[in-house]
Amino acid sequence: MSNRVKIDEKGRLKIPAALLAELNGVGSDMYVTSEDGENARIYPMHVWNQVEEQLARLSAQHSKSRKKLLTRAKYFGQSVRMDEQGRVLIPPSLRRAAQIKGEVDLLAYPNYLEVWNHTRFLDNLKRDPMTTEDEKTLRGIERRARANREPARRRNKTQSRTENPRTREKS
Repeated sequence: MSNRVKIDEKGRLKIPAALLAELNGVGSDMYVTSEDGENARIYPMHVWNQVEEQLARLSAQHSKSRKKLLTRAKYFGQSVRMDEQGRVLIPPSLRRAAQIKGEVDLLAYPNYLEVWNHTRFLDNLKRDPMTTEDEKTLRGIERRARANREPARRRNKTQSRTENPRTREKS
């Protein structure tokens, strides 16, 4: 889901109420960072801690990649606390690098939020268009999802017939 939101003059992003409801229970401690300075990612702190743990477990053959990612995440990153109004401060160095100011795009992913400068976001979509391989992957996911829903739909129909008082025999 994408939302258009504003960064205030102090560099704070107000997380929309609907997204706050989804984040309910994650606490107010967040880690704001970026992999490349193109956008900002807002992780609940417990999720960021899991990311760091997974990186620490990478084998020696991935140590160069791990170091690159951590170097960028630490350079752009900062621990922040969401205030009572649901605002999160985007670190100044990251705001400058990602050109995050004024109205921005906020995308919600299962474990984090992503903040983009609108023009940069559209340019990124053009630079990295959907490929035939991407479309095949999506069609496969959609087929599997339909196949998984179908048995559940049949079970629900069977259950509703057996639970329907009109279809039950009188004792």
